[in-house]
Amino acid sequence: MHIDLNDTTFPKLLKQNAEKYGSNKVALRQKGLGIWQPCSWQQYYENVRNLALGLHSLGFGAGCKLAIIGNNRPESLFAEIAAQAAGGIAISLYHDATQHEVASAIEQFNVDFVIAEDQEQVDKLLDQRERLTGLRRIIYIQKRGMRNYRDEILTSFIEAQEIGKGHHDLHPELFEQLVAAGKGDDTAIICMTSGTTGEPKGAILSFKNLISMSLAFNEADPKNENDEFVSLLPLAWFGEQLMSVAAPLVAGYTVNFPEKPETAMEDMREIGPHIMLSLPKVWESIAATVRVRMMDSTPFKKFMFNSLMPIGEKYADCVLAGSSPPLSLKIGRFFAHMLLFRALKDRLGLSHIRSALTGGASLGTDVFRFFHAIGVNLKQLYGQTEIAGVTCMHRNGGVNGATVGLPLPGTEIRIDDNSEILSRSAGLFSGYYGDKEATNRVLTTDGWLRSGDTGFLDAEGHLTVIDRIGDVLTLADGSRFSAQLIENSLRFSPFIAEALVEDGGPSQLVALIGINSRVVGKWAGDNKLSYMTFADLAARREINDLIAGEVARVNQTLPEQARVARFAIIYKELDADEGELTRTGKMRRETVSTIYRELIEALHAGRDKVDIDTSIVFPDGKIGHIQTTVTIRTT
Repeated sequence: MHIDLNDTTFPKLLKQNAEKYGSNKVALRQKGLGIWQPCSWQQYYENVRNLALGLHSLGFGAGCKLAIIGNNRPESLFAEIAAQAAGGIAISLYHDATQHEVASAIEQFNVDFVIAEDQEQVDKLLDQRERLTGLRRIIYIQKRGMRNYRDEILTSFIEAQEIGKGHHDLHPELFEQLVAAGKGDDTAIICMTSGTTGEPKGAILSFKNLISMSLAFNEADPKNENDEFVSLLPLAWFGEQLMSVAAPLVAGYTVNFPEKPETAMEDMREIGPHIMLSLPKVWESIAATVRVRMMDSTPFKKFMFNSLMPIGEKYADCVLAGSSPPLSLKIGRFFAHMLLFRALKDRLGLSHIRSALTGGASLGTDVFRFFHAIGVNLKQLYGQTEIAGVTCMHRNGGVNGATVGLPLPGTEIRIDDNSEILSRSAGLFSGYYGDKEATNRVLTTDGWLRSGDTGFLDAEGHLTVIDRIGDVLTLADGSRFSAQLIENSLRFSPFIAEALVEDGGPSQLVALIGINSRVVGKWAGDNKLSYMTFADLAARREINDLIAGEVARVNQTLPEQARVARFAIIYKELDADEGELTRTGKMRRETVSTIYRELIEALHAGRDKVDIDTSIVFPDGKIGHIQTTVTIRTT
């Protein structure tokens, strides 16, 4: 497929794929009521055409903005490309965003139309109706619960498509005219940034940005039309936009949508994807799940895992170090694969994985080692939404957990005098929507994007990211060390969900630990420990002893000056609704440091306990009360 970046758009790519594959190849597949429902490239095109003309008939046109809110499904892709075909701009919002977050985004981006998945999402909008004076139409996908809704702003997805189909019958040339009018420099999407260091902003990305990045990404990590991909993450995250929308239009592979989030891993096992991109949280969760299951397995299975896993780890150490494993280790790895790893990968739905990718945040070397040990080719991506997602990535045969790989073709990387990582490529965005000041802060006058990360390039051109500039620790000897590296090592424990490490004075590092309630709760049950609430569980001496052992294990792998001296367990789970996590699960360090400042000050001061008496406001407005004592442990 020839691609002229100055002229090509997503609707044009979809039209070319429909002409190439027609009804003979599946473009999308969704599971419903236990059955996988295929959608061919021809059906994909027709659904987009009918919706685009329906939107056009309802008054959606050039420059208009359409927001999409709901779980990932084929209709989400139809809506995005239909909005673009009609001359507008698409914006995906997180399905679990509160009504206030949704309303703020709609106001921030001057949204005209919204595609809402179901009654829950419609209610978020109607509850804020007086605030959303510029919203002209809400189009809902699922009719369940909507029978008695009579608001004139509402239209069903099916009705909008029927309007479009009728319009096509009357004006059969109109859709192709609309599509032909699109150009590569047109804005395709406004993509929300993660908001790790502040409020999320809207990055303006053109078709040229997105398609050039897809081409470079495909050159660095080849994908083909026979590949299968399972869409697991929200389309509001740029990584999912790249893998579920842009890259399939370029490479022609099939995108699969699970029935619901709770069945995603089982559905993935049925598909057996060849490529997978997920957040570090997901990879960490999979690794933790395996280790937890091993705790509950039979003595024979434990023996097999404990005997064969070290063989895989030694093999992975050679691979990650860039050296060839000795023959004896290759033979041992073969038997370990036959006896354990093959079945384990099948249980995880990773049997056919050719390229497993992680991005959005740093992934600990322990997790890399685990997946390479069992034979999963896990590779790190590094980049930012502002440069269409990816600047560097590991190549096959060149995976090193300490680096994020080489720049993509056409991407330049340099390190400035303050050790900040700067990048530029054809994927570089034009700015943040409605925020010139923020745009000027991240773009240099000569067209480089500031990352806010510190790092360095080695002699071979591989990039190593140390940490966010403001999060690098100063140790007792004056040297600098990555807080992220310590936190990643702590999160490799199945009992630890989150960790925040800070300077604790002239000679100490301190940590706030968030426990994994599911795993720790099960451990407590197995050990006959009673508790009523999360705060009760976190306060138990036995749980503090358990976490102390995990911290001590991590400390043994760290330089003496970089070891955690004191820690405290947070008395509640961190929550995106309270601003402690981003919607992709990344911890907002500044927010967490502010909310739990009392605990951090107690860690710094050398106290042995803190009495907590606080209230929590839940998203529905209800107020919860927490009264507990947090023990501060010295390792």
